[in-house]
Amino acid sequence: MASSQLARRAARRLLSSQHRRHCAAPACPWLLGSAPPVLAPSPVAAAAAGDRRGFCSVRRFTGESNAAAAVEEAENGLVAGGDQQAIDFPGGKVSFVAEMNFLPESQRERINCYRVLDDDGRTISGSRFQEVSKELALKMYSEMVTLQVMDTIFFEAQRQGRISFYLTSHGEEAINIASAAALTIDDIVLPQYREPGVLLWRGFTLQEFANQCFGNKLDYGKGRQMPIHYGSNRLNYFTVSSPIATQLPHAVGAAYSLKMDKKDACAITYFGDGGTSEGDFHAALNFAAVMEAPVIFFCRNNGWAISTPTSEQFRSDGAVIRGQAYGMRSIRVDGNDALAVYSAVHTAREMAIKEGRPILVEALTYRVGHHSTSDDSTKYRPVDEIEHWRTARDPISRYRKWVQGNGWWCDEDESELRNNVRQELLKAIQVAERMPKPPLAELFTDVYDEVPSNLREQERLLRDTIKKHPADYPADVHI
Repeated sequence: MASSQLARRAARRLLSSQHRRHCAAPACPWLLGSAPPVLAPSPVAAAAAGDRRGFCSVRRFTGESNAAAAVEEAENGLVAGGDQQAIDFPGGKVSFVAEMNFLPESQRERINCYRVLDDDGRTISGSRFQEVSKELALKMYSEMVTLQVMDTIFFEAQRQGRISFYLTSHGEEAINIASAAALTIDDIVLPQYREPGVLLWRGFTLQEFANQCFGNKLDYGKGRQMPIHYGSNRLNYFTVSSPIATQLPHAVGAAYSLKMDKKDACAITYFGDGGTSEGDFHAALNFAAVMEAPVIFFCRNNGWAISTPTSEQFRSDGAVIRGQAYGMRSIRVDGNDALAVYSAVHTAREMAIKEGRPILVEALTYRVGHHSTSDDSTKYRPVDEIEHWRTARDPISRYRKWVQGNGWWCDEDESELRNNVRQELLKAIQVAERMPKPPLAELFTDVYDEVPSNLREQERLLRDTIKKHPADYPADVHI
């Protein structure tokens, strides 16, 4: 202990003499905006510093000279000019000021929203966006229509009692399809539950959607999940999980693994405005920023977290401002503008992969449908508000005007597309309904390599109960 103190004092004396030699007044002072003079520490000083590098202190000790105090500041990252001081704190130099100022709770003006198409489907003068070919533009439009038709029919099927649950993406078709179009199949998707269009774009068939919703033996989840909890290993689409925002930290981990393996790919995770109130959201953003993970956080700010409006969800300027708070690039985009969403995600993907950084995208949109088939949204929001967004702000209609304005689409094409999708989906539903359910034993598989005794006992008890009360259990489940 005594020897280390002697070493530190010797270092201060050596640095103090260096300070006097190199900083003869008045040539030494510097402004806060300029680089401070560099003092070359002696080997003794470097050894004395030890693990104190980066430690910050403004303490003064009785008996030390002013020069020694200045050296103490230099050792601890403190630099001064006149009456002002700055500290080279981890993360960058921070200036000290005498005036006490609190940061305002919000900016004077809200952050702008990136847009390419106006409400009439015309490109805004001066807008910069990623060009799309005729083939890509038509595929995007066709998939948006397919998603809308699929949602409508599955919603009706639930109302008929043919499936137990469903939720739609009405009003958010551009977010689904345009963001998916900007990705590659190697990019990993961790969805919330309102992104079936991303899976549709990647090649998930209408029959596969129907199999999952009806929970038959061809369902990849083997009937163990409720409807709309899709997943596909083949398409790099993680299975939907009901708890809000739990997929966000997972996405960061997946992205970091891609970075470690030097893959030319990123991860993208979707969530709603309500998800930003979860702790996993904040943990994931900080995790991603610190680890510089190539992940895109895509927030669907659709105005409502079930019945909670955004005005009661947060006081900040939406979700986009929070990215800056965690040290990541962010953009706000018109979620009902397919070209804007495509361009924003396309650029975000390039930055995430090439620069190794996370990106936050906030898409402003509106949930036209009910939260799910278990919800009646007219109980908490005006019907005329819903109708306005369904008609005047519909993303499919706006994008169709642009496609049709280019001479790539007509009314006959529209009728043929919608009729074909409807017929294909109705056939898929009939097939899915007739398909047998997974056998009862599948309830207890795919968790352990060898089924443990407690699960075997549960399976035995379940079978005994079914035998005693057969009328209370589905007859189409193979025992």
